[in-house]
Amino acid sequence: MSRYAVLILVALVCALGIVFWSSGPLAQIAALLGGLLTLVGLSDLVQRRHTLWRNYPLLSRVRWLAEEMRPFLRSYIVESETEGRPFNHEDRAMVYRRAKNVSSVEPFGSHLDIDRPPYEWLAHSMGAVHCDDTDPRVMVGAKGTAQPYSASVFNISAMSYGALGAHAIEALSTGAKRGGFYHDTGEGGVSRFHRKGGADLVWELGSGYFGCRKPDGSFDPERFRDVASDPQIKMIEIKLSQGAKPGHGGVLPGAKVTEAIAEARGIPVGQTCVSPPAHSAFSNPVEMMEFVASLREMSGGKPVGAKFAVGNRWEVLALCKAMLKTGIHLDFMVVDGGEGGTGAAPAEFLDHVGAPLRQGLILTRNALVGTGLKDEVRLACSGKQVSAFSIACSMALGADWVNSARGFMFALGCIQSLNCHNNRCPTGIATSDPLRQHGLDVADKAERVANFHRNTMKALVEVVGAAGCKHPGELTPRHIMHRVTEDIVRPADEAYDLLSRGQLLSDPDGTHLASEWAMAQADSFRPAGL
Repeated sequence: MSRYAVLILVALVCALGIVFWSSGPLAQIAALLGGLLTLVGLSDLVQRRHTLWRNYPLLSRVRWLAEEMRPFLRSYIVESETEGRPFNHEDRAMVYRRAKNVSSVEPFGSHLDIDRPPYEWLAHSMGAVHCDDTDPRVMVGAKGTAQPYSASVFNISAMSYGALGAHAIEALSTGAKRGGFYHDTGEGGVSRFHRKGGADLVWELGSGYFGCRKPDGSFDPERFRDVASDPQIKMIEIKLSQGAKPGHGGVLPGAKVTEAIAEARGIPVGQTCVSPPAHSAFSNPVEMMEFVASLREMSGGKPVGAKFAVGNRWEVLALCKAMLKTGIHLDFMVVDGGEGGTGAAPAEFLDHVGAPLRQGLILTRNALVGTGLKDEVRLACSGKQVSAFSIACSMALGADWVNSARGFMFALGCIQSLNCHNNRCPTGIATSDPLRQHGLDVADKAERVANFHRNTMKALVEVVGAAGCKHPGELTPRHIMHRVTEDIVRPADEAYDLLSRGQLLSDPDGTHLASEWAMAQADSFRPAGL
């Protein structure tokens, strides 16, 4: 009977409350509350979905409540400043403060364990300098590109309308316009809310070709030409894969295809839409470069690049071989780290598919430098980059600029409630629920987005100046010190196998990528010999 003790107790409370009802409000409250809990307990006894509820009516609901509250209790009570995942409290607090335009300095020393790997730091210079340029930029466009683009070194990474609500998209675009940096549309197409904010846009083309697809889901050149002619669209980005779920397609249920989503994606309202794992417009690296050339021509000479998470290393090298063979160069590459992901993905993909950002960035940097293409093909990266040091570190290791998605979500007010996938985002960001979105004030959040960018850039140039450089593009691997063990420290140019310019062309067998270079084929994504 001990299993039913709680149910019996609340039933007794209810009975006593009824007996003494006339004695006052205390008895009446006890009767009503006890009666309600008794009904809940009785429903637990007769339901068949939850064994614990049936065996331990009412009492077992404590476990359910604890499970629901666990992320919040850990985040706000249990975790230290640096323990939280996916983002720790210190990183989130830094973004919030910069977005609110208040001081982000820390008192009394670092919270990090600086004596254990993988701690890193920037090697500052005794000849530190002051940087006057608080808006460092990089020019994007391979030789012959008619409309090169001057990009900020810090931009909003790909987030689709649909994954984020209308107010969030508009606030991001408005903030990006105000701060002079770009907003990647994500593969969901160029929505009216991206345009409404007025930002420079990078139009991401995934395998679903949203915004430029035929009824059968294939690429539509004429629709692409029409959309790409918009002067607000500055660059085109072919999404080969994404860090959260590389090699994974997607299904957008018809129930979620509203009029605005249908307009942006070029699909009928209410119709289920499938994004296949791979592109249908090309099937090998050479065909991909030919597709790149056609997109560049149809867009009027705007830069065209590719975004991918690194998987098979020979495939990245195959892209480089295809550029060398055809003479058609990507204007830029964006490496998406396996730690990325603003929405939801299967656990196996989140945890075990795709290279982490650091390894993917180093591999792609080596591929471009080793083939002599780095001078023309710009390299960007994305994946948990929210601080000036993380941006500087990535740029020192080969990136020309850095994108962030979740950093700008925090600037909007994201509290990392981990409800991105169920349409119940409490801050109105990752939801299509109009009532939840109502709480997100576009003007206020746009100002915070612009503040976060401006204050992060201010911090970046201070870090760069401390290293004795005038522009973050001057940082090199030797500026980053990497703790290998508790006793051994190496500069990044020694900690990583970094290739020199043209080394894959002049002496591939003398590199650690010799076997992958031999496997790479310009005419196929499959390795040679298979």
